[in-house]
Amino acid sequence: MRSFDVVEKARAEGWSDEQVVAQVLAGETALYEILMRRYNQRVYRAVRAILRDDSEAEDVMQDAYVRAYRHLAQFEGRASFSTWLTRIAVNEALARVRRRGRSEPLDEYFEGGEPAANPQINLDPEQNVSNAELSQLLEEAILALPEQYRAVLMLRDIEEMSTAETAAALDVSEENVKVRLHRGHALLRKGLISRIGPSAKDAFSFMSARCDRVVRGVFERLAESPANPALLQ
Repeated sequence: MRSFDVVEKARAEGWSDEQVVAQVLAGETALYEILMRRYNQRVYRAVRAILRDDSEAEDVMQDAYVRAYRHLAQFEGRASFSTWLTRIAVNEALARVRRRGRSEPLDEYFEGGEPAANPQINLDPEQNVSNAELSQLLEEAILALPEQYRAVLMLRDIEEMSTAETAAALDVSEENVKVRLHRGHALLRKGLISRIGPSAKDAFSFMSARCDRVVRGVFERLAESPANPALLQ
């Protein structure tokens, strides 16, 4: 695995995802780090929404990055690389949930077709709170939701992915995304997300230490595999 100097790496960081993928497949596997760091926060948020556990989310992220690397030659560009990668991570997280028997049925959260009350969310509309506190409130509110709504809200409201991108990442229909988003908003209590405003983007932040840890862990695991992902096909 060739090391890139500062100038080379800075130049490569300006490349499109497709350009980086092409170079990784051509043997410049060190550049895979660019793709990981570019989408670490999005992948973390998607996986964290499903698993609700930081350490488990990191573990699943590494699994997802290794799987994506090993199947990189199968990326055909029909969807964006970020959507392709997020879908792999979501599938890894859902597989972990299924293995542990933690899947949550939808019906128990609705009564007569309408969202049931969520007692875990308690926001006084007259309370003055900082942006950091608002972000924390949003995190707590989203993590209190059923799994099916957490992931949709995380990708649509926090990551600001489109309905089509979210549907592709979660492997559901766009109509399903819209329904889940509507019901998820209802469960969050009226006005919570709109009150959070721009600070919503700061929720579920992926700190640099965690980012470094995930990247390092992935490369340690990839060191046991052929250097060129094209050879794994």
